[in-house]
Amino acid sequence: MVRQLTYEQRIALINKWKNPPGASEQLRLERAERMVKQAVLRHEPFQGLDITVASKGSYPNNTNVRGDSDVDIMVKLNDPIHTEGLAAWWFGQPARYSGPWTRQKLRQEVEDALTNHFGWVDTDHNLAVYVPEVVGSRPSIDVVPCFKWVAYDTTAPDGECVGSVVYGRNGKRVINWPELQLVNGRTKNTNTKYRYKFVVRVLKNVENDLASEGVIKALPSYFSECLIYNVPDDVLLLDGSLDTVVRESLREVYQQLTGAWFSYLGMVEPNGIKKVFGDGQKWTEKDARELIERAWHYLNYEG
Repeated sequence: MVRQLTYEQRIALINKWKNPPGASEQLRLERAERMVKQAVLRHEPFQGLDITVASKGSYPNNTNVRGDSDVDIMVKLNDPIHTEGLAAWWFGQPARYSGPWTRQKLRQEVEDALTNHFGWVDTDHNLAVYVPEVVGSRPSIDVVPCFKWVAYDTTAPDGECVGSVVYGRNGKRVINWPELQLVNGRTKNTNTKYRYKFVVRVLKNVENDLASEGVIKALPSYFSECLIYNVPDDVLLLDGSLDTVVRESLREVYQQLTGAWFSYLGMVEPNGIKKVFGDGQKWTEKDARELIERAWHYLNYEG
């Protein structure tokens, strides 16, 4: 079992962990995003296209921590859009796109653009193109070639939910909702007086410590964000110190994970659409329980 922090150690670390990386780290992240934008927007085959180059994940959501300060950047082609089912009928999409911008061409052009700009890049990953870190200058970068994805939803503004879809080299597709994650995260953070993202950073740092000591397996940093997103606002707004809010947030997550009738199956990602647990996820409910149990012990909330 991992060591336990003393009360004094816990308070000191929570006060440290609640903040994002410092100004120098922020500059490195911004430099990485700017360089990918330059690489893509200067690439001749992309000229005149409706294309979005933007960071996604913990960096734009301001939940990144020092141990996880790489950058995820999407290169999203907005036309043609990709969709299916009712969305295809609603938006009048043809049954099969016959234009030049296939998933293979998009990936190849992104690889070419990055290679021309950075020199060597790693193209062997399933989803992303990996740009190695330059120590002291910028972090490593995962660049994801993707298409605009539209889902029909009568309850959504304008009857649509907009996300992105990336097609892996293994033939499988992954649908994400980075814009919704960004909006929902900012809203929850504002509604909870900025405590939501404070608690997310604390749990991410705890997970990093536990994984480095071999107590749990390493988990995607987004997992901590998913778990804390399901903490009700009133828990995050409890009177008292941030320490109290962290403790009660962990308690609330654990109650959802262990509640009757598989209540954890109702937990949703910060995008408000995808379920936290289910097919296609990189983690399980067991991973979540182990993380919260070990975090509770590590932070010495047992007494």
